[in-house]
Amino acid sequence: MGEVKVSTRGDYASRALLSLALHAEEDGPTSVRDIADRTGLPQPYLEQILLALKGAGLVRSKRGVGGGYVLARDPHTITLADIVSAVEGPIVAGDFGEPHTGGACDHEGQCVLLAIWGHVGDEMRKLLDGFTLAEIAEMARGAQAWPD
Repeated sequence: MGEVKVSTRGDYASRALLSLALHAEEDGPTSVRDIADRTGLPQPYLEQILLALKGAGLVRSKRGVGGGYVLARDPHTITLADIVSAVEGPIVAGDFGEPHTGGACDHEGQCVLLAIWGHVGDEMRKLLDGFTLAEIAEMARGAQAWPD
């Protein structure tokens, strides 16, 4: 059976924000280099991802000496769905269109399948909304059980 996947970009964004959450108590912003070193992510790609996260209002940046990134919101209010959609766009099972729009039901069975793909995307969004950055940080620290 095929899989609905979060892309590498979504995974890297999640790892970068988790690193910021795990080190939130430290004074000042965290440099891209430090995030890259902690997470093992390639720095040039990480810089692009952080810019997208900044555009989505999930991180703030400071330029210059001592500059870097900090979380722009409390980690209890940032979900995996927020992170993934910030760098990948809407969370969907596929780009098949919506039922009953633009001739989407011109072929046998197409409308029912479009409705199912929409439902699958909704369920994936709900699952990702169920994990906050704060909870994931607690899991990473061993203070909370990992999901089964």
